[in-house]
Amino acid sequence: MIVHTVCFTLVHAAGSPHEAAFLEAARDTLPAIAGVQDFTVSRQVSTQSDFRFQFSMVFADQDTYTAYDEHPAHQRFVATRWADEVASFQEFDFVPLPA
Repeated sequence: MIVHTVCFTLVHAAGSPHEAAFLEAARDTLPAIAGVQDFTVSRQVSTQSDFRFQFSMVFADQDTYTAYDEHPAHQRFVATRWADEVASFQEFDFVPLPA
């Protein structure tokens, strides 16, 4: 299992229609890709971070994650939305440690 997260800040003003449209496009596009599980969009509430949002999703294994990353819908979202609308981001990918 891989837990894929990305924390980010948009170029749009907080609460703006452009911000809402970006988040809605992500909700429509990303979890529809085969293999994506438990897709969530979260808003940052801590003052310790400059990032305003987080996407989180789970993949069964590396092959599923790679297929998602290479999927045309994901590539299109990155090229047409992410590249122009995200001001900064940090990606985190975790696998659970054995007990």
